[in-house]
Amino acid sequence: MEYSGPTDLYIDGEWTPAKSGDTIETEDPATEIAYATVQKAGVDDVDNAVAAANDAAVRDSEWRTMDPEERRAKLHAMADAIEEWKDEIVLVESHDNGKTPFEAKLEIGMVVDTFRYYAGWTEKSGGSEIPVSDSRLNYTKREPVGVTAHIAPWNFPFQLAGRSVAPALATGNSVVLKPSSMTPLSALYYAKAAEEAGLPDGVLNVVPGSGSTAGSTLASHGDVDHVTFTGSTGVGKTVQRDAADAVADVSLELGGKGPAVVFPDADLDAAARGVQYGIFMNAGQMCWANSRLVVHEDVHDELVESLVSIAENIPLGSGIDDDGQMGPVVSESHQQDILAYIETGKEEGATVAAGGGVPDDTETGHFVEPTVFTDVTNDMTIAREEIFGPVLSIIEVSSEEEALKVANDSPFGLTACVWTNDLSRAHTFSDRLDYGMVLVNETPNTWPQTPFGGTGASGHGRAQGEQAIESYTEVKNVHINLE
Repeated sequence: MEYSGPTDLYIDGEWTPAKSGDTIETEDPATEIAYATVQKAGVDDVDNAVAAANDAAVRDSEWRTMDPEERRAKLHAMADAIEEWKDEIVLVESHDNGKTPFEAKLEIGMVVDTFRYYAGWTEKSGGSEIPVSDSRLNYTKREPVGVTAHIAPWNFPFQLAGRSVAPALATGNSVVLKPSSMTPLSALYYAKAAEEAGLPDGVLNVVPGSGSTAGSTLASHGDVDHVTFTGSTGVGKTVQRDAADAVADVSLELGGKGPAVVFPDADLDAAARGVQYGIFMNAGQMCWANSRLVVHEDVHDELVESLVSIAENIPLGSGIDDDGQMGPVVSESHQQDILAYIETGKEEGATVAAGGGVPDDTETGHFVEPTVFTDVTNDMTIAREEIFGPVLSIIEVSSEEEALKVANDSPFGLTACVWTNDLSRAHTFSDRLDYGMVLVNETPNTWPQTPFGGTGASGHGRAQGEQAIESYTEVKNVHINLE
């Protein structure tokens, strides 16, 4: 498929080339063939985008003073446009990122739902009256923070951009979106949707570029009021330091090393399906992946057998012109990083029960076999560090207390899954897990209305739900002496 979508930067309502003349060359991870050439934003381009966003966010701007019902209609119009272009964006996302069309379709559907959900919040973000001394009125109201910067990752390029852009727009803020330079294409469709919906100029700007230049300039910019970053923990720390210079608020959704804890009373067939989905979907390139399986010894062998069988029978491929159900990883360098982790696992004493390398039957593409390690201890590198690939580490335990200790023994605290049919255990064990999200008898799953975020090295702040509204608004307190 030849790419025919937008390739320019989108600043202040205009499609424009980068001032430097630099471009980004993208590659289809499944074929290793060049796919598109996109304009690459530099410092001047980011400055222009922030200036346009700043003009669009001032107190008397058209967007900030717009009737909430009209803003709601515009968010629905953006959702309508994305839904209309869904098939096109699915293929763009597949060719740019490597995910299968099935996975990309889920991603685009989530974005449509997210925009419709936050469209409903345009007229619901209010304040409250606070009782104080006689003859005085005290109340709060929520106001938009102003200019919001959104630095999106490459693993779910469209969805993870949309989940922060939508609440920022719903609450009257302006947006500068910088997608990953590895997957810059789908983000440009937000600019198309903004045009289609008739958003005022400067309200939404899209500037593909490198993290070291465009991302750093955006995060440290003095006219940016809030920075949302999704990506690795290491880069997240840099973004937070950059934003400190501008005294900007920061939301960080970073890495994970999520445990799936399986007890003997669990439905093992359901657990096997859930665990494999939680580690092999999107080729394991997920912050909330179930990359550690903590399983009780009574059901260890049976569950391992099921997971090995599943891993060995997942068809690999793009899913576009074949029956692939797991695509390649995003780049050759990332493929090599994952393979290096697999070798480290072997060297440290873990056993490869399935996969462990590059598939023999794929002539091109950055593929890694679905890999299952057994004999893993929680102090091994593959159990401590985020691999961000299709690699499952299985840790055997003999008691509930040991399972809890292993599950919580991680610097990350994003998502944990628990598999049990004991209702009491489901509640008590969930309460004791040090994670921002816990799912019981469920693979990693989320909805626009549910908060998403973690603790520790997984970051801070919450995407989605009412909590995101709080991130993109500030509370103003008004006190009136009525006498």
